[in-house]
Parts: sequence; C-alpha cells; structure tokens
Amino acid sequence: MELNRRQILAGLGSLGVCTAPSALFARTVMQLGSSEVISLSDGNLVLPGSFFFEGLPQDELAAILAKHDIPRDQLKPPCNLTLLRQEGRIVLFDAGSGASFMPSAGELLNSLENEGLTPEDITHVVFTHAHPDHLWGILDDFDDPVFPAAQLMIGQAEWDYWTDPETVNTIGEGRASFAVGAARRLAVVEDQISFIKDGEEILPGVMAHATPGHTPGHMSFEIRDGSNAVMVGGDAIGNDHIAFERPDWASGADQDPDMGAKTRKRLLDQLAVDGIALLGFHLRHGGLGRVERSEENYRFVPEDA
Repeated sequence: MELNRRQILAGLGSLGVCTAPSALFARTVMQLGSSEVISLSDGNLVLPGSFFFEGLPQDELAAILAKHDIPRDQLKPPCNLTLLRQEGRIVLFDAGSGASFMPSAGELLNSLENEGLTPEDITHVVFTHAHPDHLWGILDDFDDPVFPAAQLMIGQAEWDYWTDPETVNTIGEGRASFAVGAARRLAVVEDQISFIKDGEEILPGVMAHATPGHTPGHMSFEIRDGSNAVMVGGDAIGNDHIAFERPDWASGADQDPDMGAKTRKRLLDQLAVDGIALLGFHLRHGGLGRVERSEENYRFVPEDA
C-alpha cells in the first residue's frame, strides 16, 4: 500500500502525540431545529496586552479589566471554531491556526477527532477572514490541503485583498507576514474556493453579513432555524470585556479601527435587539452566549451561565 503525506504525518504523530483534549478545550452546543452548532477549541493565542490596550483611557480601562479579572500585561484569548452539522453536510467556519502560527494554538484536528470526525468528513469550510488563526490551518506541514473534499467559501472582498500583491507593502510591517502567509495558502487552495457576498444565503439557513473593519472583507454568518439563530461572529467582536463595555473604542487588533468600532456597535445592537445568540472566535466560555443591552453598554452572557 502506498502511503500519502497525511498518512505519514498521522503515523509519526502516533509515536508520541497525545490526542486527548487540550486543557483549554471548551465545547459548547446549540440546537437549531435539526441542525447542531458546536463550538470547537483550536487552543489559544498568547498576545501582549499592549496589542489591545495601548492608547486607551487608562483609568477607565483599569476599571474594566478589574471588573472582568483581565490581566494587563498578557492575554491568552481562546480560539473557538464553529462546526455546523446539517443533514447531508458538515460545515466548519474557519480553519484555525495549524502548526505554523503559535505553539499554543492548532488544536482543531484533535477537537474534530473528539467529535468522531476526520478532515475528510468536512464538506464546507467558510472563512470569516484570512488572518493566521483563521486561515493557516487550511494546509498541513507539507503544504497539502487539510480538507481535500471540502468546498471552501470566502468573501470576494477578502480574497481580493489578501491575493493583491500590493497588500504586503501596504498592510504595515507588523502584519506583513500575515499577507505573505495568506497569499501562499490561498494560492494552494484556489481550485476549491467559491466566493460569497453580503446578504447571500450561502447554504440552507446560513446568511452572510458583511462586518468589515477587523479586515477589509470580514464576514459574519447568521445560522437560523425559524425564530432561533446564532451569529458566527469571527473577530468582529473580538473579546467579551472591552468590546462589550466600550464598543466605541478603537481596537489595535482591527486593521481599520474606526470601521471596526462602527461595525462592532452595529452588530451588538442587532444581536441584542433581535435576540440572536453569538458564537465569538475569541470569547471565553467556548464563545457561545447572548448579548444583553444595558443603559450605557452591553454584556456577554455565556450559554453555560
């Protein structure tokens, strides 16, 4: 029998890699009619606090961080991917970091295994955007597609931005590696890609919403069954503390901070008023919960609260 690259990797991994869930694993589930929405862990990032907090009003910031028990010097935001099980399809929203971005991330394949799934079982991969922790897991260590049988779906504006040769020159030195990495990976999977647009029902019961700012073509996805719905928010709402307490504050994580703030406020309003659940990529407690509005701000109520 001739072994392919993936089988070789699997064999090497069996020599010493534990496939038990990560200590950071957080699985939450929401039933939508006959569909099941599952939050899967890809591990977590490790980022300096200055990445988020620099330039913000320090007194008010200190009060918010203390209220939510958030450290100032270093953050370890979780990475929550969304798995949608529908009759005849298994849809993954974003592909995680893979092994090339951060040692603390890249747990998706273990999480899929815990669901009794292999990458070959995934029928669709839908991207919110093309930052490393959402895209780089699309290729394995040999630069082969991890999801060979899947249809890959991304917004046209997002694709155009990351495949533009000028992006690496305009994105800024700190994110130049993001541009190089995205362009290389998207080129490999181009034959699997189809493009989606704002307001389109991309799959039965799944509606695309343009939520730009974090990246130029960032999209969120509303999964609905009758009156029940959950929004796969990607990084449009990047955390469950400052983003809710002061959505109007510009975030250093957004490529266009002003646009990101406008999008964040609009999306929080929509979720609170319409009673749509949120599954946020970097929110704690598996990322699944409700948005509640108070007089001055919002709060995130986890599904398991």
